[in-house]
Amino acid sequence: MVSIDPAGAAALQNDNTQRANSFYRAAWRWHFYAGVYVIPFFIMLALTGLVMLWIAFIGGRDGERIAVTPQDAPLALSDQAAAAQASIEGGTLVQYVAPRADDLAAIFRVDAHDVATMVAVDPYTAEVLASFPRRSGWYDMADNIHGSLLLGVTGDRMIEIAASLGMVLIATGLYLWWPRGTGLRAALLPRLGRGRALWKSLHGAIGLWVSVVLFFFLISGLSWAGIWGEKMVQAWSQFPAEKWEAPLSDDIHASMNHGPKEVPWALEQTAMPASGSDAGVAGLAEGTPATLDTIDALARQIGFDARYQMNLPRGEDGVWTLSRDSMNTDAIDPTSDRTVHIDRHTGKILADVRYEDYSLAGKAMAVGIALHMGTLGWPSVLANTLFCLSVIFLCVSGVVMWWKRRPANPAGWLSAPPAPRNMTLWKGAALVGLVVALAFPMAGVTLLVVCLLDWLLLRRVPALKRMVS
Repeated sequence: MVSIDPAGAAALQNDNTQRANSFYRAAWRWHFYAGVYVIPFFIMLALTGLVMLWIAFIGGRDGERIAVTPQDAPLALSDQAAAAQASIEGGTLVQYVAPRADDLAAIFRVDAHDVATMVAVDPYTAEVLASFPRRSGWYDMADNIHGSLLLGVTGDRMIEIAASLGMVLIATGLYLWWPRGTGLRAALLPRLGRGRALWKSLHGAIGLWVSVVLFFFLISGLSWAGIWGEKMVQAWSQFPAEKWEAPLSDDIHASMNHGPKEVPWALEQTAMPASGSDAGVAGLAEGTPATLDTIDALARQIGFDARYQMNLPRGEDGVWTLSRDSMNTDAIDPTSDRTVHIDRHTGKILADVRYEDYSLAGKAMAVGIALHMGTLGWPSVLANTLFCLSVIFLCVSGVVMWWKRRPANPAGWLSAPPAPRNMTLWKGAALVGLVVALAFPMAGVTLLVVCLLDWLLLRRVPALKRMVS
């Protein structure tokens, strides 16, 4: 027979309750500190994401949705290109973007005096319809803010910290709102009320609904970031250039990026093949020169229908590059991604990389970026719009809840959530911090700095403690 000491059981229960309350306070405090930094960035990312989403869907990033009147057949591509090149004094043709439909303009990139210009041409008359500096529109302004705050590497790192801390927000937010005895349904449905209770209910329920989607968006965005993406993930997830039986250039595929990311994630760090050998498989018929017209005909022959992009060779060992990927809105199906390189001298196909050739991470990113950018057609545009508006609401409601929680005459302007009453959870907190640091270095460094400031200064210096309490 086992006897139970009521006093001992009550003490144990009280100790467990104190531990749970301390952990709750610690999670709330981390959630608050992460939110202080993250909220401005998340609002910026959501707003610029909406701008890019709708500009790309309605007007096109590069003016490719300029309408024309279809006729019997388009002129030769060389004639269209000649008109585009002649419109820019001293211009050199660099790129051709085929129209996605018969009633849309063809787009050519022409470089002159270190300035890249996009020229829209009527495929049926070779009339130049419009020209504008490349990457100079509202889409590109929003894209540059979205990716780097117009601050280059510094901005990229600041946004990477925000995205990494977003993981902390998701984890702590789920812990704070996760139902404890009330059932999941009660947590998923906001409870009507008044004041701060209503805001808290809406914030928690919407946060729970979008948490998985937000996690996906943060991961796919971080995969482009300078530390977590390029140094930790992308570097070991590239297509192996050794699979090509062709000499390799000193350039990598990222050299085709000019400003924003344009090359598929799985190919960026992969070396380009080089022209000037007998390598490759049959492309152009033997003796057929590689020209705009013959390369375009080959592209259509091997399966590049509707919109695709043609990059012209640069230098003697440069290659013709044909590409189609959903990241550049060439197609709405990311599994149809394809990049083909053609020897400029022999017309042989040196490389033909398709979605199925990507690594698992490369495949995930091809689909992930398409979902992230909303390039899968109007359903994804509407879904991404709803998601961005939800993120903005979560940020605004977080600020509102903080404001309503502040005392009427606060001694401290920050009014942070109360710190845990004891440090008995330091081992668990250290383990969580270590896992976060290993998974997302920028978040780990930031959390370490914040924890040190909190422990060394904010709790020990009376003036600072009053400021945040």
